[in-house]
Amino acid sequence: MTDFSLVTVWELAAPLQRVWQAIHDVDQWPLWWPYVERVTTLEAGDAGGVGAVRRLRWRTRLPYTITFDTRATLVEPPFALDAEAFGDLHGCGRWRLARQGGVTLVRYVWEVSLAKPWMARIAPLARPVFEWNHNGVMLAGGVGLARWLADQGSLASEPTYSRPG
Repeated sequence: MTDFSLVTVWELAAPLQRVWQAIHDVDQWPLWWPYVERVTTLEAGDAGGVGAVRRLRWRTRLPYTITFDTRATLVEPPFALDAEAFGDLHGCGRWRLARQGGVTLVRYVWEVSLAKPWMARIAPLARPVFEWNHNGVMLAGGVGLARWLADQGSLASEPTYSRPG
């Protein structure tokens, strides 16, 4: 009951390359993602970014914060970025980007287990609340990215948002 598999889809009216740059540049996420409090690069990784380790501190829609490190395991510009997570959560996140019609589709799959003891204890009852929280954080990220890209002159519009399944 402490395992989660969460899927987010953003549709952004912005060029694929600009969306990729924003997602790939994790250090800049606090500029456009309201729930990202801080990103600290711990290791740079190779020339392409594989092996880069970053510590992310998130606030949430609920009254708690969560901190975890990520290690980039796959970087294939401008289509794929994978990272393993460890800390308050353990698991992996996978970004996939594609151009379809006039929009850039961003699909994020977040498969994690809760490692924070209090969260793991209440997960069987709090699962719907944790999912609601995650979905709100992700929606704010999509909206924030669309606005940031628009401010950068990338023709972004408010994203549509869906959670398949």
